[in-house]
Amino acid sequence: MTGQTIGTAVAKKDDENPSAIIATNRADLARVMPSHVRTDSWVRIAQGIVRRDKNLAHAARQSPGTLMVALMEAARLGLEPGTEQYYLTPRKNKGKPEVLGIPGYQGLIELMYRSGAVSSVVVETVRENDTFQWAPGRMERPEHEADWFAINGERGQLRGVYAYAIMSNGATSKVVVLNRNDIARARDSAQGADSEHSPWKNHEEAMWLKTAARRLAKWVPTSTEDRRIVQGVAERSDQPTEAPLDLTDEPDTDQPIEGELVDEEATQ
Repeated sequence: MTGQTIGTAVAKKDDENPSAIIATNRADLARVMPSHVRTDSWVRIAQGIVRRDKNLAHAARQSPGTLMVALMEAARLGLEPGTEQYYLTPRKNKGKPEVLGIPGYQGLIELMYRSGAVSSVVVETVRENDTFQWAPGRMERPEHEADWFAINGERGQLRGVYAYAIMSNGATSKVVVLNRNDIARARDSAQGADSEHSPWKNHEEAMWLKTAARRLAKWVPTSTEDRRIVQGVAERSDQPTEAPLDLTDEPDTDQPIEGELVDEEATQ
């Protein structure tokens, strides 16, 4: 479905709620989904998220075309909308509410597995009380020890994140290692990251994981179409815009690293 077709379809349904708009466009969504996706379940998930999220529902009513663009992208990728596979985020663009779709870290990992070229994908955060060793050129994969049963912040603050894939032939992909400065740069380029309702505020660890997974995706085989869609969405989501819509009160390093992730400000 082209942008013009989507706009024409939803323009005729301006008086309907977002759930009804999704139902109206079910056939178009099903047409682009991978064969393994169950259309009825996928549509129910999409309808459920717009019913539960008042901010998203308002943005979808104001700009149904952007809702359908996001859902069509999620459908093409075969990712579940409104989950950590594919976020549906209400935003303001030039004062007008709209919906932006963004692949999440679980979605990026799913696309890597789906390629059939990898047997395992590892994406983990590193905290202050963890032990982390990584020496590029001397180690095939990082060594990470942590108290996985720790609770209530016992592992300390986030220090870094890493990601790699084990290929089907047993080889290890490029290892992505990011420290706090790397993550800060990614956050600063994201839409509305400073808003109290931004996922960078409410789901910080998931956003660290997503940043590493997105870097890893450049080095792991996926389909050409999947890469094109993800890159297009990523470029849009990195453009600065106004703060996210709020209607309610609810809320690669090249140097060897051993022992800990080193923050750049500590070494300058």
